[in-house]
Amino acid sequence: MSTLASKTCVPCRGGVPPLKGDELRALLALVPGWEAVNEHHLAKTFAFSDFVSALAFVNRIGELAEQQGHHPDLALSWGKVGVTIWTHKIDGLTESDFILAAKIDALLR
Repeated sequence: MSTLASKTCVPCRGGVPPLKGDELRALLALVPGWEAVNEHHLAKTFAFSDFVSALAFVNRIGELAEQQGHHPDLALSWGKVGVTIWTHKIDGLTESDFILAAKIDALLR
């Protein structure tokens, strides 16, 4: 399990600047396959062999999101799950977004 995946998401209360530049890139390097879109949100698409497997993954993400108190946007289609993560309170990225991304990746192990 990665260092990030072993951490817990921390609720954002606002008033903190979103991650940018080198700090963002350093965390992004810890979650392979994720993209930082315009330094605003993380995105990744996961492929599956059928709809049922993709749906089961969405359900596991939902359970994780509830446990962490941090909820991604999910797009489910046949054999594919799109995940988008950002911290709405600051309209950008925090460490918790990267923690959630690492935890989502760990669901496939």
